[in-house]
Amino acid sequence: MDYKYIEQLMERYFNAETSLEEESILRTFFCQENIPAEMQQWRALFTADANEQLGDDFDARILAMIENEQTASKETKVVKAQEVKLTQRMMPLFKAAAVIAIIITLGGALQAPWDKSWNAPASDYTSFQIDTVDVGSPIQAENIIDKAVDSTQVLIPNQSKD
Repeated sequence: MDYKYIEQLMERYFNAETSLEEESILRTFFCQENIPAEMQQWRALFTADANEQLGDDFDARILAMIENEQTASKETKVVKAQEVKLTQRMMPLFKAAAVIAIIITLGGALQAPWDKSWNAPASDYTSFQIDTVDVGSPIQAENIIDKAVDSTQVLIPNQSKD
């Protein structure tokens, strides 16, 4: 038996292009006992009665559920303000201060070895002056001091010690 017309109706049905009479033809066809095996999967779609599955009061139940949901959503959607503590508000500032403290600490820790390398006795400028400056030069007398001098003991010329 050729089922081309039924296949065409099925294709139009799934594209929502069928009329009520054509859908009635499909229901009548699928109510028969002898239908092809490839069309068996669609049998339940056309043989089920919509009122049997959903019930007579389906529309009323759906409308009641929608109405209950709308009233419940209006009542339960209360927005409460959150309490924000001072420590939570200041947290970005605390983080920034911690980053700055870490940078300063690391900078100071790295500066100490750098300074010591410049002040090493092997690279002292006074030893360089001793070797290169003439003995009678006034620069040598001012810059090379073998012992430490207390500033309270230095006398200004033209003043006597009392």
